[in-house]
Amino acid sequence: MNSKSENIPVYSLHNFSSNGRISQQFQVEVFDANRHFSVKYPHRHDFFEVLYLSKGSGFHIIDGNKYEIQPPCVFFMSPGQAHKIEFSSDIEGYIFIFTSEFYLINQTNQNRLIEFPFFFSIRQENRPLILESKEDILFLETLFKKGIAEIAKGENYSVDLLRSVLDLILTSCAILYKTDKNLLTKGKGNVVVKRFLQLVEENYQNNLSVNEYADKLAITPNHLTQTVNQLTGKTSSQIIKSKQVLEIKRLLVHTNLTVTEIANSLNFPDQSYFTRFFKRETGFSPMQYRSNQLG
Repeated sequence: MNSKSENIPVYSLHNFSSNGRISQQFQVEVFDANRHFSVKYPHRHDFFEVLYLSKGSGFHIIDGNKYEIQPPCVFFMSPGQAHKIEFSSDIEGYIFIFTSEFYLINQTNQNRLIEFPFFFSIRQENRPLILESKEDILFLETLFKKGIAEIAKGENYSVDLLRSVLDLILTSCAILYKTDKNLLTKGKGNVVVKRFLQLVEENYQNNLSVNEYADKLAITPNHLTQTVNQLTGKTSSQIIKSKQVLEIKRLLVHTNLTVTEIANSLNFPDQSYFTRFFKRETGFSPMQYRSNQLG
């Protein structure tokens, strides 16, 4: 395990851009064991990521779920998610990372990104897309290569072309991505739940109530809870608590923060309430959990 820090690092796009572009809203490049930077694991991103792997093996752990790398495959990550990737030295592929602003600037539908089935997944999972057709594999690889070649033009690259390439990558993958047919028919409710999940990712440190999330979505708490329960089988409160417990576990295992410091960082009113909450949800006190995991 890497030496523990005071918090789980959050990386922005400028950490991953190597060519000095003024705009740090996107990057598309080759992904292999020799990338030009090093990152600490686990870590978070404040951007979206599409990772296509054509060769290699290993595991990708996203928000505590472990997925085997089975090339050719595509992984998708949303802002705020914590992940750790363990890959073999022969790993090969491509990566396209981007902010919502980069993708949405010319889109009339500002919900377009979260309508893709693999971002802010309602099932709260990040299954990779396993590619089976040689035609699909070739098309996707061509798109990544086109993006890389365009950036290589330096100041003369076309942002519009890169946005089009990204849109083709996402749309092509969405068509191939196996999704619960029931979710596709929920339309408006689907967007409400995804926006709720997005808000939970962005605001988990503020310890907001269901009512406060409903206010942000401009709907009633009852409407929020009914819609969330209909599509996920969970209540809004359960999803909020699940996210809090996941973050507490990460901070206990991967940082040196004290229990009091963790409680404060997640905006709990006091340590005793924080400890009771964690024990009620997990069956362990925070210190018991830390001891068991590091034992």
